[in-house]
Amino acid sequence: MHSEVFLHTLMRRQLKLSIVCAAAFLVVLLGLPLANYFAPRLMATRVAGFTLSWLLLGVLFFPAVWAISWYFIRRSIWLETDEVEQVKKGRAEQ
Repeated sequence: MHSEVFLHTLMRRQLKLSIVCAAAFLVVLLGLPLANYFAPRLMATRVAGFTLSWLLLGVLFFPAVWAISWYFIRRSIWLETDEVEQVKKGRAEQ
């Protein structure tokens, strides 16, 4: 049903998506320790009863990971749908 070119193209596009999402996750994951190291005064600022550091870690970290995951899933589904539409369009033109 699917040609080698179709699968190769889809896998290449999904690899790029995976790299982007992994990079975003690493920024979120490593950003907090780096912010604590380079801006300790800022991270010690109190916001809503928490230090900024704990607010980011305890409250905002998981929604950020969920957002990255949501984007990955939505974009991955779109990539697959787009590839199928391109194949259908290519067959219709032949």
